[in-house]
Amino acid sequence: MPPLIECVRGRIWQGQPAIDNAPARRRRGYNTAMRRFRVALAQINPTVGDLEGNVTRIRAGLEQARALGCRLVAFPELAVTGYPPEDLLFKSAFIEANLRALADLARASAGLTAVVGFVDKRDDIFNAAAVLHDGAVAGVYHKQYLPNYGVFDENRYFQAGTEAPVFTLGETTFAVNICEDIWYPTGPTTRQALAGAELVVTINASPYHAGKGHQRERMIATRAADDVVCLAFVNMVGGQDELVFDGGSLIVNERGEPVARGRQFAEDFVVADLDLDAVFHARLHDSRRRKEKQGAVEASRLVLPPLAEAPAPPLPSHDVVPLAVVDEVYEALVLGTRDYVRKNGFKHVVIGLSGGIDSSLVAAVAVEALGRENVTGVTMPSPYSSSGTRHDAKRLATNLGIDFLTLPITPVFKAFKKALAEPFKGLKEDVAEENIQARIRGTLLMALSNKFGWLVLTTGNKSEIAVGYSTLYGDMAGGFAVIKDVPKTLVYEVSRHVNARAGRAVIPHSVFDRAPSAELRPDQTDQDTLPPYPELDAILQAYVEEDRGVSDLVGRGFAEETVRRVIRMVDVNEYKRRQGPIGVKITPRAFGRDWRLPIVNRFRER
Repeated sequence: MPPLIECVRGRIWQGQPAIDNAPARRRRGYNTAMRRFRVALAQINPTVGDLEGNVTRIRAGLEQARALGCRLVAFPELAVTGYPPEDLLFKSAFIEANLRALADLARASAGLTAVVGFVDKRDDIFNAAAVLHDGAVAGVYHKQYLPNYGVFDENRYFQAGTEAPVFTLGETTFAVNICEDIWYPTGPTTRQALAGAELVVTINASPYHAGKGHQRERMIATRAADDVVCLAFVNMVGGQDELVFDGGSLIVNERGEPVARGRQFAEDFVVADLDLDAVFHARLHDSRRRKEKQGAVEASRLVLPPLAEAPAPPLPSHDVVPLAVVDEVYEALVLGTRDYVRKNGFKHVVIGLSGGIDSSLVAAVAVEALGRENVTGVTMPSPYSSSGTRHDAKRLATNLGIDFLTLPITPVFKAFKKALAEPFKGLKEDVAEENIQARIRGTLLMALSNKFGWLVLTTGNKSEIAVGYSTLYGDMAGGFAVIKDVPKTLVYEVSRHVNARAGRAVIPHSVFDRAPSAELRPDQTDQDTLPPYPELDAILQAYVEEDRGVSDLVGRGFAEETVRRVIRMVDVNEYKRRQGPIGVKITPRAFGRDWRLPIVNRFRER
């Protein structure tokens, strides 16, 4: 990394005095009553560890910012390395490669100011934002609030920063902070605003769950209005393992009103012209701020050399409407699936099609994510498969335009029963024979995967996985569990959305109308074993996502016997969940990195 050029308060680099550009601006005919500052947010989709590819994306953003006459362009948190890099951060070679990448980007920043997320190395490592200016690293900000809850584990890797500098570029004073920092009402944003920042740029890798975008936007608006500052919030987009980053970057003015926003679940380049004089005038009327400044800790101020005035062409129209929740969930599933498959080097996926709602939704998502030519559906009928489900599986494949294979499992099932005839002699058929069927199907799908290099997408939903209504090494066998975090009732909603957006019954109506069944024994339905799904999902949401106990749930009107049965099923099936594939997180608490129930666990609420 190029050495930081020393800056002192009130001085330009190399000891030159600060330059007041206002007279020159007046001579060139600028309207000094209106200070416009063009800022850009490069909402990119980096890949963890692909430093070369990430640098290419960042360079493209720099070029786009130049072409649009932007004064400053910001990229997401840890854009150089991808987020979260996890234990790659223990590898010195990874850290050094990231620093070399930043040096390359610094040289590419000629004529611009850019904010880029990277890993800084001092006596420890920091989650950092580099302020690149006109070909050099002008300053570095270290993230102060390291999240260590839910899916986050940053205390494991990083040292927390302590300083909150502000930067002056011509007539504009701005500041930079990182993700979690902005969620604290009296955190770095407030300190930087009191130190004179008119614009705060916050770079983020904020993962998605349903409804989080609305919560995030409300927080950003509140922070901007409370601190009387413009906020430019750039978020990462893309899938990384089970996490999906939804984009939705946002620029708001000093009143917390949206000025520009980025698309959700897609790369985007968001540009806005900010009226920074409006910040000054709003602060003139804020006596509260004057009192708060008296007790504020003084922040360091770094003065950047002025840049040549670049032509600012008119901005193209960029209207973005936030998605409804079901739309969000669908787009998250598509993006998470696409990125997991492609970033891991797969091209083709295979799905077992049962004729039920879960496999139908997974197939529809896969086709949207990867294209119909890259999806194969396989029906594997057993002696208990109905003509209705067989027909619906084939009809779904036809509607989606995917390749369709039929591999009957009855001959293999009979061979298994014959092989086990002696030890099973005199015993009734039960769950053992049911699970044999599921494991035959899993074996066939994995055989196709091994032979052709296809990735198996599993089809279990959150309701089933929560209570263990699945077969280890059977329907749980695969590489990625697309709807692992989607409750059964939401599966139906998202499936209806699939048909609505297509304008036709891609998923046959009969799939919605038929009672859910594993079809592993005669006349079987899910409700032989489980409570009705609306009731089950309500209990699971309270227990899994809200940590409510038996007494809480009984108080909500659920039968105590049902509550205890569901909770016991969740607890005793942790061993299964630990062995299943990861899947897209779309709820506030998913089974995976933000769920840590012990497998050996004798606690039962009395």
